Amino acid sequence: MELVWVTLASGLAGFVDAIVGGGGLVLVPALFAVYPAAAPATLFGTNKGAAVWGTAWATAQYARRVTMNWATLVPAAAAALACSFAGAWLVTQVSATGLRRALPFILLAVLVYTLVRKDLGRTHTPGSSARREAVQATGIGALVGFYDGFFGPGTGSFFVFLFVRVLGYDFLHASAAAKLLNTATNVAALALFASTGHVWWPVAATMAVANVLGSLLGARLALRHGAGFVRGVFIAVVGALIVRTGWDALRL
Repeated sequence: MELVWVTLASGLAGFVDAIVGGGGLVLVPALFAVYPAAAPATLFGTNKGAAVWGTAWATAQYARRVTMNWATLVPAAAAALACSFAGAWLVTQVSATGLRRALPFILLAVLVYTLVRKDLGRTHTPGSSARREAVQATGIGALVGFYDGFFGPGTGSFFVFLFVRVLGYDFLHASAAAKLLNTATNVAALALFASTGHVWWPVAATMAVANVLGSLLGARLALRHGAGFVRGVFIAVVGALIVRTGWDALRL
């Protein structure tokens, strides 16, 4: 039954993650609830062992239906991968307590900005030159990739928001770009956890199947209903992240 519960949670996480990110909000608490005696690093590693397949599958689904600027996104994904690994190393050297306390307020600012700017992310209007867009996207990949390695909650949502706000993407194109970069950060984190033996591969493999199935459904819904639907899910997920991270911060 333990495996059944985390597999169901993995499917739901894949569904949410494929639309707008935030799948860790579902799967990580489920793993901690089902396996309370396990080492946290092992649960995080097992989560990444499942999530990487869902984000990779969602990237492939979006790439078939949404125009993706590979000249912009490939260097951004490379920066995300490298900086995620650097962030994961740094968290072994210093505490992330300060960031945990600040995160609910950062997310609240993102939510308020999105709600106030009702037209934000509804149209796809990148305004930068190709070179500038690539530089900006690489900076986003580096910044959020480092954050994912160092701490992690809400990584996909931060990618989506910054692609919308900085590059002028609509929510659908931003979500597609976020999936590629999130796949890169998941690969980096998984490599680090696997190298130290912190992945339950049989559990991760079972969860990965469910994660991919959930991802397939989520990506199809996002592609069918467009940027307005993704924006609505984004607002809901960020709201849930504020509640969750705020509760965690109060318990520090």
